Amino acid sequence: MRWKIKPEQVEPVRQLVRSGCCNCSDGNCLLLDDGDAQTCVQLICSSAIYCRHFRENVLPAEKELYETIIKQNKEVY
Repeated sequence: MRWKIKPEQVEPVRQLVRSGCCNCSDGNCLLLDDGDAQTCVQLICSSAIYCRHFRENVLPAEKELYETIIKQNKEVY
């Protein structure tokens, strides 16, 4: 499942990934690491939130952004 985000939400999401996700290390995702560095999906995506860990564990810490994204996605589906 993915949550769509608006262009003005891209940078706040990326900032939250860098500052709040324990699995983001120097722009790479530790959860995806299979021996080779894997770029964090949320740092390269500009249209949606694809990472379940970010969506469930990191984004809720930024309550206003979280609620806005939830609301706009409920309206879409």
